[in-house]
Parts: sequence; C-alpha cells; structure tokens
Amino acid sequence: MSITEYVQLALLFGSGFIFFLMIVVGIILKVTTTPFPHIVRHKEEESFVDSVTDERQRFPSLEDPPTLELSVIVPAFDEEKRLPVMLDECLEYLESRRKAEKSFSYEVIVVSDGSRDKTVEVAQKYAVKYGTDKVRVLALVENRGKGGAVRLGMLSARGRFLLFADADGATKFPDYAKLEQSMAQLCGNDHTKDAIAIGSRAHLEQEATAQRTFFRTLLMHGFHFLVWTFAVKKIRDTQCGFKLLTRSSARKVFAVMHVERWAFDVELLFIAQSYNIPIEEIAVRWTEIEGSKLTPFWSWLQMGRDLIFIWFRYAIGAWQLRKEHVN
Repeated sequence: MSITEYVQLALLFGSGFIFFLMIVVGIILKVTTTPFPHIVRHKEEESFVDSVTDERQRFPSLEDPPTLELSVIVPAFDEEKRLPVMLDECLEYLESRRKAEKSFSYEVIVVSDGSRDKTVEVAQKYAVKYGTDKVRVLALVENRGKGGAVRLGMLSARGRFLLFADADGATKFPDYAKLEQSMAQLCGNDHTKDAIAIGSRAHLEQEATAQRTFFRTLLMHGFHFLVWTFAVKKIRDTQCGFKLLTRSSARKVFAVMHVERWAFDVELLFIAQSYNIPIEEIAVRWTEIEGSKLTPFWSWLQMGRDLIFIWFRYAIGAWQLRKEHVN
C-alpha cells in the first residue's frame, strides 16, 4: 500500500471517528441537558435591603407590568474599586435626565455576583444616598458568572426598557442616548414590541489592533471567526457590555438563555436573531479600564468552546427555543 493510500485511509478513519464521537456527544447532551434552563434563585436573592427601614423588600418580576422608564442592570464581581466611578457617571446622567424630563424615571440594580470584597457595601451606600426606589442591590449568594448576574437583574427589573452596563465604566454612560435613539427607530419606543440596540466597539478595532500583541490579535480574530461561523453573522461586536432591550425582548431572550459565563452575549444575540428580533449596532465611546477579569488566552479559549457548544446544542435540539416566538 502506498503512502498516499495510507494517508487516505487514515483520513477516512479519522473522519469516521470524529463523526462517531459527535453522535455519542450529541446523544449524551440530548439525554443529560434540559431544553430550557432551570433558573435557580435562592431565597436571599428574592429581596433587597430598603435603605430607609433597613428591612428586606421583595423584588418585582419581569413578568409584571413596567412601572418606570429605564432599568440599568450592573453586574459586578469584586468591583469595589471600579464600581464608584461607573455609578457616579451613570447616576449623574440619569439624575440630569430625570430633572430635565418629567416623564423620565429610572432604577439602577447592582448585581453583586458573589463578590468577595466590599462590592455590596459600596453599592448599598448609593442606595442610601439616592434611595432604593432608584438604586437597589441584588447580592447573589454564589458566583454565577456575568450572564447569570445579568439575567437575575433583568428578572428583577421594573423598566419599560432594560440596559445592562459593565461595572468598569469602560463605555461612557451618556452614550445611552444613542441607543435610546436607535430604539425609537426600531420600535417607536414601544416596550411591548421587540427590539435590541447594542453598543459596539467595532469602529475602534483598527486602533485597538495596533496596540495589541500579535498573539492577542490572533485570538481576537479567531474568536470573531468562530462567532460568525457558529452563532451570529450580522453583528461585528457581540461582547460590548452595553446592550438595551425592550421589556418584551428581555422576557423572551432571558427565559431561554442557558450560558451564564462570558459567552452569554453570543447566545443572547443568537436567540434574538432566531426570534427575528430587530437588532441595531451603535458605535459607542469605549476606553479599556485596568482590572479586567478576562485573561486573554484562557477566557477566549473558554468562550470559543462555549459558542461551539451553543451552536451544537441548538442544532441537535438539546437546547430549544419557544416555538411561539420563532417567526
């Protein structure tokens, strides 16, 4: 047998083995995975501390009718140092809007994702200063990951529109106005309609590439290729932590989202596109802030693995979407 025939035979056996392995993994996932997420919420996570009475008050539900204009969800894990800068800018903007527009109302929900430092204490000081009608602290019993923290914050929100914003303050909060303008065009500011406006750093990519090492640039492009191949094709920046959803969209997306770690943005947008929810990407101002929890190699590797499994699980039906929302 020639070398060429040996190579062809090896490729044939290799392909067969991979195909067999995918079938086995698919069967295991199909048997061991629930089609819809089981959302765990501990009793302590169902309420917040009232800054006036010092008693615990129950959070409302995303399924309730909205009672204010905007809910801002801030996931925070060990963010006692960076959180004050972000909240100062955020609340200064929201308060100026409230004073200028009588119809504008808001709340900020800081979700401490099982923080080990003084994140809860820092956030609670803002609740005391502004009152718990404006600032509430949701302290998770254990670390769930950014996606899990965002989901529970969303499920506790009162707003017609819901924005999640990173605790590092990397995105300038006044750029919310850009997302708000986009939302007006997408759905006429009707929270009962589906629409998502997301912040994007894609316009900064050339400048960022010039400042990165070749290895980090390679990882970034590799991740973008995997996102385009397996999940989301029309969005250039899936990972910017500045996304605005109507209440209707939030109800549909977070009810079926499984991923609770870094790749949750990809699944969120994958679900939204599967539901044909209108999505617009808006350029925002962004500055890299020291103290990121992402480690370049391992975090990108984990996200790459997760997004391939997102595609695979939906492809084999291990994870499912609500049929009534798929057009």
